[in-house]
Amino acid sequence: MSATIPGRPAPYAGRPAAGAALYRRLIAAALILTFGLVMLGAYVRLSDAGLGCPDWPGCYGQLSPLHAKEEIARAVAEQGGEHGPVSMGKAWREMVHRYFAQALGLLIIAIAVVAWRRRAELRQSPALPVSLVGVVILQGIFGMWTVTLLLKPAIVTGHLIGGLLTFAMLLWLWLRQSPAPRYVDAEPVAALAGPALLGLVLVSAQIFLGGWTSTNYAALACTDLPTCQGQWWPEMNFRDAFHFVRELGKTGDGENLPMQALTAIHLMHRIGAVVIAFYVGWLGWRARKAGGVAGLGAALLAVLTLQWLLGLSNVYFSLPIAVAVAHNGGAALLLALTLTLLFRARQARLQV
Repeated sequence: MSATIPGRPAPYAGRPAAGAALYRRLIAAALILTFGLVMLGAYVRLSDAGLGCPDWPGCYGQLSPLHAKEEIARAVAEQGGEHGPVSMGKAWREMVHRYFAQALGLLIIAIAVVAWRRRAELRQSPALPVSLVGVVILQGIFGMWTVTLLLKPAIVTGHLIGGLLTFAMLLWLWLRQSPAPRYVDAEPVAALAGPALLGLVLVSAQIFLGGWTSTNYAALACTDLPTCQGQWWPEMNFRDAFHFVRELGKTGDGENLPMQALTAIHLMHRIGAVVIAFYVGWLGWRARKAGGVAGLGAALLAVLTLQWLLGLSNVYFSLPIAVAVAHNGGAALLLALTLTLLFRARQARLQV
């Protein structure tokens, strides 16, 4: 029995609960902010605002576009109007994205500090939160290269993947902090671990193909449905399509990227969408039958249907920005649901 001094609270009284609550709040805030950044980053990219401020981390050496009005006005005049890469609106879009990214970086550092200092109270290894700091630093480097290397597709795609990796890692942290559900029959849920892992791999691959389509501006390489350029299998150039070390709009040899390469990029994303529809559709249907994760299965089917409708709308309506941004958000939700299903299935294994 430990002794306490009268009138003074017991040592560390209530601190474990307080530490866990703070940790959860920080993770929740970072998770919401990251999802918003995924959407905002898509908006910046799709509205051609990625070079709105052509230097980094400031805007023409200033903290904000407001302080760089003269430089922006000069750049607009030199490019012959606001239809080029630089305008006041594009500069603000790019800088707001950077401001939120910096705020996320600070939040993740705070998460790592709390995870390290309260590791005994949280009863979890701080390895994942500390790794997140490394991922965010790498994201910052990719963000800089996105600007300084003039939107190279491999760099911009890497930046997109890094954002979704950050989102997935934060979600995993959140799930680890959530109470494990008790299943009446854990066996059907536990059996989903392998299929959910494969689903996660397939969704991740499709996200890469979608990112590669977007960063190469290949979304409108096929403007008809269900065929592409009036054919089921049009002429394609895979060698240049998936040559990763090259400039935007160029081949690895420095020539203009042919239409056949853009067609190959677009059609591979379409084929990936068909694979995802069948496999993730089956996974969602099976999860609905598993009992303990029926809600997750229904959500998976709903988001999958929404993603298909958004993807078709992108082609049919010639890539409206709002629809394209929502399609990016839908990809993040699909990733989140497959990851959550995997986590729950792994938890169920411990109850079998």
